[in-house]
Amino acid sequence: MTELSAKIEAILFVSTKPVSAKFLATACSCQIDEVSIAIDELVSIRNVDTSGIHVVVGHEGVSLATNPAFASVIENLSKEDIEPELTRPSLETLTIIAYRGPITKPEIEAIRGINCTLILRNLLMRGLIDEAEDTVKLQPTYTLTNDALRYLGLHNVTELSDYAELHGNTKIDSLLATLTDESSPL
Repeated sequence: MTELSAKIEAILFVSTKPVSAKFLATACSCQIDEVSIAIDELVSIRNVDTSGIHVVVGHEGVSLATNPAFASVIENLSKEDIEPELTRPSLETLTIIAYRGPITKPEIEAIRGINCTLILRNLLMRGLIDEAEDTVKLQPTYTLTNDALRYLGLHNVTELSDYAELHGNTKIDSLLATLTDESSPL
């Protein structure tokens, strides 16, 4: 492991939240591209079956998490802290955000065909999705958090089954385009 990778691993170990590549570059007095290479090295070292710690790279930044294969062991340690399982509508909404994010509330509702206000609030409160303002769409967009990736046992959203096909699905793109066309002024 390179010294830079070791420094980044140490920072991630003590951090309580995901850390951006920009922050890591500043903290380690290096360039962002060097940080990216070091993170890739950490991923190749840590994200293996025999490691108890994995590196999660998400929209919010980089963080450390336990190996998803050891979830049952961790679950036994903290059974009293575990929240109730997600409902089917929450899982559907989370899936749409995972595959199509960043995505707006009207776009989610167009896909699901039902109001999602309470579901989005619940997912935000659980820390499974992140809300950010989109300056182009002029409304909040939603993406998965690193906690959601951990919940799903993933290191990156692209590990989702059929991600490339569903993220760029032309039928869904057409549906969302008609939504955008309807909301634009005449």
